[in-house]
Amino acid sequence: MPESAYDAIVVGAGPAGASAAIVMARAGLKVALLERGEYPGAKNVQGAVLYSRMLHEIVPDFWKLPDAPLERPIVEQKTCVTTEDSWLTFGYKSLKFLEGVPNCYTIIRARFDQWYAAQAEAAGAELFCGVTVREVIRKDGRVAGIKTSDNDELESSVVLACDGVNSLLAQKAGFIDELKPVEVALGAKEVIALDSGVIEDRFQLNAGEGSAMEMFGSISLGMLGYAFLYTNKESVSLGVGCRLCDYQARGIRPSDHLELVKRHPYIKKLISGGKILEYSSHLIPEGGMKSLPPLFADGFLVAGDAAQMTNPAFREGSNLAMTAGRLAGETVIEAKRKGDFSAAGLGGYAGKLKSSYVLPDMEEVSDLEQAVASSPEFMTFYPKLACDLAHLRYSVDGVPKREHLKRALKLLSRRGYWRMAKDLWPLRKAAL
Repeated sequence: MPESAYDAIVVGAGPAGASAAIVMARAGLKVALLERGEYPGAKNVQGAVLYSRMLHEIVPDFWKLPDAPLERPIVEQKTCVTTEDSWLTFGYKSLKFLEGVPNCYTIIRARFDQWYAAQAEAAGAELFCGVTVREVIRKDGRVAGIKTSDNDELESSVVLACDGVNSLLAQKAGFIDELKPVEVALGAKEVIALDSGVIEDRFQLNAGEGSAMEMFGSISLGMLGYAFLYTNKESVSLGVGCRLCDYQARGIRPSDHLELVKRHPYIKKLISGGKILEYSSHLIPEGGMKSLPPLFADGFLVAGDAAQMTNPAFREGSNLAMTAGRLAGETVIEAKRKGDFSAAGLGGYAGKLKSSYVLPDMEEVSDLEQAVASSPEFMTFYPKLACDLAHLRYSVDGVPKREHLKRALKLLSRRGYWRMAKDLWPLRKAAL
């Protein structure tokens, strides 16, 4: 192999790719980090909430760095169940989220990804943007580099596919087929400018604190998905995400869906007076364990969204990507030390993922989405039931409470207690 060749080529400068590049470059490996966009984060639409501990393991005490592009530390996490004209909210708020390693921050991915890729460059990785990978190079049956759309060829001991959902590189390597509409969601997001004081007043936050909220029910129009609203320093991120197959079946575009969400009376008040700064839309992996591709081969590894590493039940994705990227990087370091980049030499990657939280958590919720999708009432009947029961509970109308109880039991009996128990049982996996 020529001296100009790399130890590792990482395709995709998102959380998984940058994490892998940082770990490997710090260990002295020669690393190329390739990004298809004009800059890292240019093509991302994530909300976004960044879970801190996984990044802390790679960039210790990152939140203390003066240039870290963080928006607000989240002290409150809420869920909102909606009908067309009512809503029921529940959640948890605590300053304990700020103790030690803060639990999570809101971020703007376009800013964060550029900063994170810069950490990889500072560690010694070479970053190249505007590069589209056209093919993988194979030698003696193993992946040995990549060929770009400009016909440039880069050789390496190992190639890491971290290029996001519907990974072109993993497809070229024969790891995955093009994803089906049932395996992906389509997300749309607006960043809406609001004065910091207005944000803190409307969300009942102290200065600098943040809130994150997901919304289900009528707001998802009966489709499998949800809306989200996250507070930034001087803006909010409002978005929707539903399965692509549901959007296709309903014949509705995510942008139109987002406009409907903005007109809901609860959301309308929270964003009133705001100015739209940007709009973006992107595919989001939803297949999870059922769509997990092979994770390693001779000279090849896959991590992050490219491997469907998400946990939508808990709003997790970038944290899984960072951990998987770090573990992939550590695997390559070990392979370099042993001089073995074969599938056998890289196979420890799968074991590392199984020993972490990544694959166990994905396995735990692997059947959850199918269970919810098989019962459309989760997006229609149950949200209305929850709001109707709340209305009865809090109504003082001169009717004896025992009559309210009878009405509540009648509402519950419409679907049948046994059937409701069967419906709700799979949700236990999303409770903790």
